[in-house]
Amino acid sequence: MYAITIDQPGGPEVMTWAQQPDPEVPRGHVLVDVAATAVNRADLLQRQGFYPPPPGTSDVLGLECSGVISQLGEGVTGWAVGDEVCALLAGGGYAEKVAVPATQLLPVPAGVDLRVAASLPEVACTVWSNVVMRAGLRRGHTLLIHGGGGGIGTHAIQVGKALGARVAVTAGSEEKLARCRELGADITINYREQDFVAALAEATDGHGADIILDNMGASYLGRNVDALAADGHIVVIGMQGGRKGEVDIGKLLGKRGSITATGLRGRPITGPGGKAEIVADVRAKLWPLIADGSVQPVVSIELPIAEAPLAHQLLDSPETVGKVILTVK
Repeated sequence: MYAITIDQPGGPEVMTWAQQPDPEVPRGHVLVDVAATAVNRADLLQRQGFYPPPPGTSDVLGLECSGVISQLGEGVTGWAVGDEVCALLAGGGYAEKVAVPATQLLPVPAGVDLRVAASLPEVACTVWSNVVMRAGLRRGHTLLIHGGGGGIGTHAIQVGKALGARVAVTAGSEEKLARCRELGADITINYREQDFVAALAEATDGHGADIILDNMGASYLGRNVDALAADGHIVVIGMQGGRKGEVDIGKLLGKRGSITATGLRGRPITGPGGKAEIVADVRAKLWPLIADGSVQPVVSIELPIAEAPLAHQLLDSPETVGKVILTVK
């Protein structure tokens, strides 16, 4: 098969489309002929040498894909060769073929194009596992999403609205904020021009956010606590603002608040909190919302896989809203 290969860490130019051995198909796995994959920030970090894949997984980039099952491993039931699927991966999506644990497969939602479906598994599983399964989002909550114009953000806005929440977002441009409003955001804050704590307090009559989905980490930690409502939850899913920060425990105690930090890629396949559990819940509860149009994929651009270097540059572009897709077949 062909796959994106990286000889040494570096900029986008280190990625090349070259031949690699076909993947083996262990027990409990299926082989997927990849139609498309999507670019995630973790891919950029791995390309630069900052985010190695979990032990025993493919070192090819790509945390999600869509395609057609071409082979079933021993013990796999419920799927058939020829099924159109999308999948959550620990790696390997930037390739013509990828071996996937069967428990991490999802059917392509009704009404969604096969290629576009590649944009869904990572954002769907990340948002659902953190905002709903962990933080318990429900009708009437205020959900604050940092980075509202990104892949995670554009998906989280729609999930929040579909579940009856009031949704607030931060973003760095008026163009991105306008798109967030189109997706249903109730409160939009330009973090380059406004203090998001003060802006959120004003918009919510001092209530703040019941749940904060944070991709920044250290640099936003203290202000997130300030923005938190009583009995609120801060869920940290990224470190774009650094790894180490300080928090006023007194403020957190006074609000009876909680801070959790979770990753998806390194979770076990099975067991409590594993990827199989998350994928099953997403399929049962979120996939119907996608099928009925309440939550839709947001794709900024599709490019051929050979243009992966350009795709990585576009992910950081202020004009990119939502996901960047790489088509393989």
